[in-house]
Amino acid sequence: MSDTPEFPELGFYGLAGHSDNPADLIGEVRQAEHLGLGSVFLSERFNFKDAAVMAGMAVAATTRLGIATAATNHNTRHPLITATMAATAHRASGGRFALGLGRGFAPLFDLMGLPRITNAQLTDSFEILRRLWRGEQFGHSGPAGEYPYLFTVSPLDEQIPILMVSIGPKSMALAGRIADAVVLHTYMSDEAVARSVAAVRRSAEEAGRDPASVRIWACTAVIDDAIDEQTRLRKTVGRLATYLQGYGDTLVAANDWDPAALQRFREDPKVTSFQGAFDTVGTVDDLEYLRDKVIPAEWLAAAITGDERSCAEQVIAQFPATGVDSIIMHGATPSQLSGVLRAYRKLRPATTPELPANPGWMS
Repeated sequence: MSDTPEFPELGFYGLAGHSDNPADLIGEVRQAEHLGLGSVFLSERFNFKDAAVMAGMAVAATTRLGIATAATNHNTRHPLITATMAATAHRASGGRFALGLGRGFAPLFDLMGLPRITNAQLTDSFEILRRLWRGEQFGHSGPAGEYPYLFTVSPLDEQIPILMVSIGPKSMALAGRIADAVVLHTYMSDEAVARSVAAVRRSAEEAGRDPASVRIWACTAVIDDAIDEQTRLRKTVGRLATYLQGYGDTLVAANDWDPAALQRFREDPKVTSFQGAFDTVGTVDDLEYLRDKVIPAEWLAAAITGDERSCAEQVIAQFPATGVDSIIMHGATPSQLSGVLRAYRKLRPATTPELPANPGWMS
């Protein structure tokens, strides 16, 4: 097993935002490991961000960094393919890999001709994967599909954690019952994160599990003032506006925000006439307009911003304020986080719990 990173409680997303050069991930994970970051999380997009390929790149380029998909979907690959991918990455990395699954976007699955993901399917898929990793051979009929015979060519005996990416109360309860770790959504207020943590822990206890055994990751935008203004606007205002475009109802409900403000956002002429995602093609004028005229300041305050010391202080404060075990510093590359990490190193409490490199395990 590789040595534990300096800050195993901190993570980042590889290729944050949109990238047309996936090879950039190699430099990012190497720099992240040098800076002491604990884990890289890999989101999947159907262009240049295949989860399996990115995981392989991260495994090959690092020796200490934890690696997780956050997330891919169980319905886009045969379960044996997903199990094989995870087992390969886990063994090649010396046990640093965790498989992260989520519900994905229902309209996209409609376009792809795939069934929409349900909690029953996720529960079934988790069990299928774990049985395959235990080396079992079996036929299966259930919510995740009909499989006459599932097996691996060579016997496996792998202990691979499964993360679940969650946002709503039902998915939090499900994660507490079945997941080894949970990744929360970005742009959730501290109050919403604390409620989510409590929901996961409560559900785990009701299922007869140790609530403290489920590792919970907050996912918080951390945007240092040293980043140029246009990039900061895209990573804050643009990113939140894009979420509101895609699944605003879910995010607003999770935060207990005013749905009338979401309706005003949706009806604004700038929003109704805009083509594309705000975090990709929004101009400074577009984003300043949304910040000043449309999106409530309270919603934008769910991000961590300021100078490097202030950002580090806010990251540290989020642990006791919410009860999370770990924090993904979302939306920034390791290079953009270097100043914050420099300040964090000086301020990090001596009482910070020790955690393993694998982002799916608590111990």
